Amino acid sequence: MYDLDKIRADFPILSREVNGKPLTYLDNGASAQKPQVVIDAITKVYAEEYSNVHRGLHFLSNLATEKYEAVRGIIARFLNAGDENTIVLNSGTTEGINLVAYGWAMPRFEAGDEIVLSVMEHHANIVPWHFLRERQGVVLKWVDTEADGSLDPQKVIDAIGPKTKLVAVTQCSNVLGTVVDVKAITQGAHSKGVPVLVDGSQGAVHMPVDVQGIGCDFYAITGHKLYGPSGSGAIYIKPERMAEMRPFIGGGDMIKEVSKEAIIYNDPPMKFEAGTPGIVQTIGLGVALEYMMELGMDNIAKHEGGLRDYAMQRLSGLNWINVQGQAPGKAAIFSFTMEGAAHAHDISTILDKKGVAVRAGHHCAGPLMDHLGVSATCRASFGLYNTKEEVDTLVDALELAHELFA
Repeated sequence: MYDLDKIRADFPILSREVNGKPLTYLDNGASAQKPQVVIDAITKVYAEEYSNVHRGLHFLSNLATEKYEAVRGIIARFLNAGDENTIVLNSGTTEGINLVAYGWAMPRFEAGDEIVLSVMEHHANIVPWHFLRERQGVVLKWVDTEADGSLDPQKVIDAIGPKTKLVAVTQCSNVLGTVVDVKAITQGAHSKGVPVLVDGSQGAVHMPVDVQGIGCDFYAITGHKLYGPSGSGAIYIKPERMAEMRPFIGGGDMIKEVSKEAIIYNDPPMKFEAGTPGIVQTIGLGVALEYMMELGMDNIAKHEGGLRDYAMQRLSGLNWINVQGQAPGKAAIFSFTMEGAAHAHDISTILDKKGVAVRAGHHCAGPLMDHLGVSATCRASFGLYNTKEEVDTLVDALELAHELFA
């Protein structure tokens, strides 16, 4: 049973007020709130267990190392990766994709080689590829969304040509909520000998993920959207891709031996994890993922699906609201504009006065904003703790904003 009242009680921040109103937190797409078990785990490590990992033989170092390394296995279970050594720990999706760009793509891509992207990618899955375009002459090929915001997998596959070296695509749009059939894209790309990177920053939050079932070569996640600490994350890398990669950042921990003449790298995945890591953040991420798995990813998806359907029903009754993206099966993410002169920032400010937290701007998705023909939108993004009553609160606040700007 999905006990929503109990779940909400697990998140202390949800009981606070903002501007004299109960907090209605609908900015989960940017960053999710943290359950008490994560907060307690972080506090316990700092207060009672902290030490550096991998380098000491004393009790605290061994304890910290054990708890830190256990998270690799938790993430592997969360993603159904099979082997925990396919998991590279890092600070989040941005670092993970940059690792692939610098460690795998840069040494093997030449001028004229192509990367296929969808137009709705987050900047984290765009900017590293632009670096390769600027520095090595790599060509970026873009696939547009359909009128309803969906992405046709066949159009992505058809965009793959003889010079395509990578397909990089999101599993779930942070703006439109569109859920992408990354398995079909991966199968089509692999049939043409092209690897696939999946940005799972949103996908892993809203649905069960099976990287072995998807078959992708790379799958990146970020901890702060998964109810864990900021500065935590990981990327799944297939063993055959990992064997092709050179290190991205050099320093301690990613080496076995260093001399004046040479270095010997550590074995993967530690070969790609230089320096003192985000020890406490990573331990907190492990606790957050265990919390989600205890609730059940299918249960979370079902709950959020109900919120999505109810929110679509309520928002469709506001004929002066334009919701961007109506793809079937989308996640509970709603980006919208309001008819008239009201800017997204103005709408967000009015909603904040009612205690409703939404995001306003381009959502780190510049090419998608250009494709949609808008400069900015408001975005209400729902999480595992949100309620239908909060949908009603959002609609009431939007009606007030419309009255003020009409």
